[in-house]
Amino acid sequence: LSALVEGVTDIAMASRKIKFGEQMKLKRAGQEVKEVIVAYDALAVIVNPGNPVSRLTRAQLEAIFRGKITNWKQVGGEDRKIVVYSRETSSGTYEFFKESVLGNKNYMSSILSMPATGAIIQSVRQTPGAIGYVGLAYLNPHVKALSVAYEGGGFYAPTVTNSMNGKYPIVRPLYYYYNVKDEALVRPFIDYLLSPAGQKLVRDGGFVPLK
Repeated sequence: LSALVEGVTDIAMASRKIKFGEQMKLKRAGQEVKEVIVAYDALAVIVNPGNPVSRLTRAQLEAIFRGKITNWKQVGGEDRKIVVYSRETSSGTYEFFKESVLGNKNYMSSILSMPATGAIIQSVRQTPGAIGYVGLAYLNPHVKALSVAYEGGGFYAPTVTNSMNGKYPIVRPLYYYYNVKDEALVRPFIDYLLSPAGQKLVRDGGFVPLK
């Protein structure tokens, strides 16, 4: 988004909605932007494959990431300290998880912030008591994804199908932003991405296509 403000990119990709301050910067620069949702992304909560815990409620996740639950035995697991990993504060993923899972409450102060998804996967893979969150497209056999239940709902695994039908709850839109003045330039690409062929690429990449 900062590159769009500076005029050095035609399309800005964001995993969160544009902020008011960013809108004001663009407005002061005489730019009007359009927002397009091009896909959805499910966030998977991951643990070490050796962890016997396979599902958690939203309330349990909130308590873990806020430091209220500190041992896996408190949620039916082994007597082992929970090591909590998160994305860094500037990440759109960090913000969405805080909003959707923590109810906009603060993460625990001792949380281990990672600069990228790969770093979280590597850390969770190597740490028996670890927990973290990553985009669905990044899941691999070296980590275990948990089934999650929100209030009043059942437990569902993070899959494309469960995300599309509204069963898996931790799902966010993925946005494209572009300047209205560049409409003729960027629209053919965006129209392709929104077409059946483009949405097949979205699904093949591990993301959630538009309904």
